[in-house]
Amino acid sequence: MQIRNNCCHFRGDIPCRPHKEHGAHCENCEYFIPLEKRILIIKLGAAGDVIRTTPILRKLRSEFPKAEITWLTESPIFVPKKFVHNVLEWNEKNVFWLQNQKFDLLVNLDKDKHALVLAESIKAGAKKGYLPDEFGKCRPADSDAEHKWQTGLWDDLCLQNRKSYPQEIFEMFGYDFNGEKYILDLPKSDLKFDLPVGKKIIGLNTGCGTRWLTRLWGEKNWIELSDKLQEKGFIPLLLGGPTEHEMNSEIAANSKAIYLGFFELKDFLNLMNQCDLVVTSVTMAMHIAIGFEKKIVLFNNIFNKHEFELYGLGTILEPENKDCLGCYKNTCEIECISTIQPDRVLQEIENLLKL
Repeated sequence: MQIRNNCCHFRGDIPCRPHKEHGAHCENCEYFIPLEKRILIIKLGAAGDVIRTTPILRKLRSEFPKAEITWLTESPIFVPKKFVHNVLEWNEKNVFWLQNQKFDLLVNLDKDKHALVLAESIKAGAKKGYLPDEFGKCRPADSDAEHKWQTGLWDDLCLQNRKSYPQEIFEMFGYDFNGEKYILDLPKSDLKFDLPVGKKIIGLNTGCGTRWLTRLWGEKNWIELSDKLQEKGFIPLLLGGPTEHEMNSEIAANSKAIYLGFFELKDFLNLMNQCDLVVTSVTMAMHIAIGFEKKIVLFNNIFNKHEFELYGLGTILEPENKDCLGCYKNTCEIECISTIQPDRVLQEIENLLKL
C-alpha cells in the first residue's frame, strides 16, 4: 500500500480527513495536497493578542496554500482550526516535539524569555519576529520586526505610533496589511440563553482584568447607562467572568440590566454572539466582539488608540484630559475613564445601530 506522508492531510497516527469522509487511500486519493512548506508561529498569549494575530493566517494561506502551519499558544481555543494544521498548547511534550522538528519558516511574536529561547532552539530555514540576543534579552530577528520592537522599548515612540497591531504583525512577516479581518471560530455550546427577542441586545463588558485597573468605568456609570438603554428600548446585558461577578450582581440589582452569570469560555463566546453591540474597555471581549463583527463602543485611556483596528465596526471614546492618555498605569487617583459620560456612550450606540 502506498503511503504519501508528504500530504497536507496525512496525520501518521490517525486516519486523515479524506479517508474518514470519503474512504480515500493514498494510492488513488484525489484530495492529495503535497506539502510545500512548514511554517511555525509562536504566539502564546494573552488571549486577545492571539485573536488579533489571526488575520495573518489569511495572508499565509493565500501565499502558501499548500503549507503546513503549526501554531504554539496558551489559548488554543482562539486559533482557527481551518487555517492551522497543528494547534499546539504550550506544554513540555509539545515543546520537546518542536525542538526535534525542522521548519521552513519560524515566526516568534512573543518577547517572553521562554518563547525567545525556544525560537532559538528550533531548527528553521528562516526565522522572523523576535529572538534572544547574547544576554538572553529580546531582539528583532530582522529589520521587519524593528519598528514593533522599538515601540515596545520607548514610551515616546509608542505614543507616536500610527500603525495598528495587525499592520505591525503583517510587517513582521514582511507583508503589507490590507484590512484582513480577524478569524474567530464559534465553538459549540449546549446552553440556551433566556434573552428577550425582537430587541437590540447591548453587551456591557464591565471588567478589565487585573493588570490595568485604570480601565474600569465604574458601577455608577454602568447603572446609569443600563437604565438609559432600557428606556430607549434596548436590552442591556452584563458580561464578565468570575472576577466581575460581584460587581455585575450589584449593577443588576440596582438597574434594568440583565445578568445571566459567568460561564466557561465556549459558552461566554456564544453569549457574546447574541449581542448586536458591545460596550467594553480594552479587553479580550473587545477582540471577541471584533472577531464576531459586532458593533463596538471602545473605552480607551492608557493605550495608543491607533493600535486598535476596529474595521469600521465602531468608535473609540477617550477621556477629555489628554494628559491621561498612554500612561500605562495600573492604578491612579484621577480615574479618568470614569469621566466619559453615559449620555455620550448612549449617543454613540444609537448612531452605530442606525448605520
